[in-house]
Parts: sequence; C-alpha cells; structure tokens
Amino acid sequence: MSTVNNRNSGNLTPADAEKEVMVQGWAQDIRNLGGISFLQLRDRHGIVQITAPKKKTAPEIMEIMASLPRESVVKVTGLAKASKQAKGGVEVLPSNIEVLSAAASPLPMGVIDKVNVEADTRFDHRFMDLRKPNVRAVFEIKSQVLSLIDQYLVKNGFTEVFTPKLVASGAEGGATLFQLRYFDQTAYLAQSPQLYKQMLMSAGLDRVFEIGPAFRAEPSDTVRHVSEFISFDGEMAFIESQRDVQQMIEGCTQAVIAGVMERCKPQLEILGAEVTLPKTPYPVLAYEDAVEMVAAEGMKVELGEDLGTEGEKLLGEIMSRQGNDMYWIQEYPEEAKPFYIMEKDGSPYSFSFDLDYKGQEISSGGQREHRYDRLVERMEKKGLDPQSFNFYLEAFRFGMPPHGGWGLGVERLVQKMLDLPNIREAILFPRDRVRLVP
Repeated sequence: MSTVNNRNSGNLTPADAEKEVMVQGWAQDIRNLGGISFLQLRDRHGIVQITAPKKKTAPEIMEIMASLPRESVVKVTGLAKASKQAKGGVEVLPSNIEVLSAAASPLPMGVIDKVNVEADTRFDHRFMDLRKPNVRAVFEIKSQVLSLIDQYLVKNGFTEVFTPKLVASGAEGGATLFQLRYFDQTAYLAQSPQLYKQMLMSAGLDRVFEIGPAFRAEPSDTVRHVSEFISFDGEMAFIESQRDVQQMIEGCTQAVIAGVMERCKPQLEILGAEVTLPKTPYPVLAYEDAVEMVAAEGMKVELGEDLGTEGEKLLGEIMSRQGNDMYWIQEYPEEAKPFYIMEKDGSPYSFSFDLDYKGQEISSGGQREHRYDRLVERMEKKGLDPQSFNFYLEAFRFGMPPHGGWGLGVERLVQKMLDLPNIREAILFPRDRVRLVP
C-alpha cells in the first residue's frame, strides 16, 4: 500500500481506496452506535467520514471516539475504503487517532446545528462562526475580489501604493475623524488616502491605486455602515473629464464580478448566491434626474438634498425594473461635495459621481480641482484653513495635471454582489460604534 499524506478531507476520492491516508481537522459530529462509531472530520476543503467497526478497530481508538468532544482537532491515519454510503464515496478505517487539541464543552455556539444564533453571539465567537462553510465562503470570495482588482488595475498601467493611516488632518473635515495622540502631537486615523494619492499625481505617478483600511467615526447603526472598512482607491492624471474615471471603474467592476462568477463557483453554490453580470454601459443619471425619479414615486426630496438611504433604495428599485443593477449618479451639488471636487462653472453642481449597485452607493469620486488658486478658494468656501493643508497644497503649486479618482468600499461591493443582509457579514472582525473586540 502506498502512503498518501493528505491534509485535505475534501480531496479524498474513491481513487484513494486501499491507500493508507492521513487527514486532519475538526471533529464535526460523532456517533457511537454500539458496534460501530462514526466521526465526521471537517477541514476547509470538505468532510470525510471516519468509520470504526468495533470488531476491526483497536480498543483505544474506540475509547477516544466514545469520549471525543465535538470540534476537537484530531489527526487520523488509516485505510481509505470506497463506500457508497459515505459522502464523497470514500471513508477511512482508522488505525490511529491523535487528539491534537480537545475542545471544551459545552460549545459557545454550534457549527452544524440548525439553530438560529444571535448576531452578537456569532461575532463574540467569530472564530467558531467562521468554521461554518457558508460564512467562510464569503471571505474566500472576498479574497478573489481583491486579487481581481489588483490584476485589472496593474493590467491598465496602475502602480499600487500605500499611504499613511496616521495623518495630521482629514480629507473631508473633522466630523468623522478618530482623534488620537501621536507622541506630543494630535493625529487622526485616515478617512481615505485622498490627499496623498492626489499629491502623487504631481509626482509623475500617473495612475495609482491602494487597497487598505479606512476609518470613519460615524455614529451609525445600520446594515451598511462600519467604523473600519477596506477601501479601494484610485487616481488618474491627464484625464479629459470625469468620464475617463468612470469608465475605468466600470471596467474594473465588470472584471471583478465576471471573475467571481468564474473562479468562485463552489463558494457561490455553498451560499446559494446567484451572481449576475450587470448590463453595460452602466446608465448615467444626472443628480437632478435622480431626484425627479424618486419624487415621482412619492418620496419627499428637494433639489440640493441628499437622496439618503431610502432614496437610494427607491432609485435602485426603479433601475431594477429597467433591468439595471449598476448605474451612475453624477453632477451632485457642489455644496455637498468635499473641497477637492471641481465645481461645474456657471451652475451649483460639480464634476462628481456615485456608483450605485442594487440601490446602494458602493463608490464615489469625480474630477479634482487641480488649479491651486481655485483649490484654495474651495477650501475657504468650506470653512477650512489652507494653512493646515500646506503639505498637500505644495504639490499643486509646482505643476499639477488634471486628474480624478474614486473610492470604492470593498465590503459594500461584496455585500451587494452576494445579497448579504449586513455589511458585517463581509468583515472578519467588524468594528462599529459598540464593538471593539474581538
């Protein structure tokens, strides 16, 4: 008999029959039926059945299986046998079982038990929650999303960068900043890499992107807001208009969704998720038109006001009826946008956009104000002191090309793609207004 050192339970097949194998994992379920004992051994790749007939199995092995707590970690060596009754068509007759780590009892929550568990219990014991294949599948898909983003941007001439997360000032003012002490100075956790990626446009790095954490001190308790999230940011120089930026995002999101559909079929099957590729080109709605559309459906909203969560949902329903999951809303009132967004001369609007996916904003961006004097004017108009931003403004005094960019919430993209009920389902260890551990 040949020896197969195989840690992946899900990879054992009837082709391994009559081979000596070794598998490791968690004891998902144990059944002792007198003359025979069964152990369902689980790892991230699947489940294999360990079958121990009393007459053919050493007494010490039967004793371990009789007393083994569920979710203990064990290593099993034995003979693989073809079996029509076992999942995957193969089972293992154990010649040795080593308990690597016995689980305490009772468990804080079940892994396979069909009992509803409160969200707080799940997140308090996230390590256990992640043992569930459907929970873990979300993060395997998220990993592919990040890989696909990276591949698409590099293919399109972007350089990946990493900017500071400890900053002296915020990109959008101080209302949603986390303040902390930095030696003998006041510092903040970065809301976004906005100021730094713009500075890089002056450095000659024409196209940059960053995937990293961002922090917002918003006291929100919703299914779409958290205090720490992964942001996918990009910036492009020498653009003709914001449309150049929108086309880049559109190409990227299409590549990501198509890639998930191709690469993540097993995970999507586990989740029962049906992912569809949005129609292209994404429809483009002017902010004014979006307001009129939701107002026509009975929602009270005036020009100049934010659509808000309910407005976005209603607009999503309208667009869905037209067969559009993804769509742009552009040219928002300049008053509602940060100082670095370029105003649209002769109107109260700006060269800005949001990308909405199934009724929720997942990305925002626009063309930046690259002219030094106009940028200073915008800061003063927003009540900001330009002196506090000298480090940033210096890059605009010595040759700044026209540029634009975006920020996209990775977890929001995953949430809407998979139709998850809460953004926290796409974050390993969520941070919100009330949760700081684990």
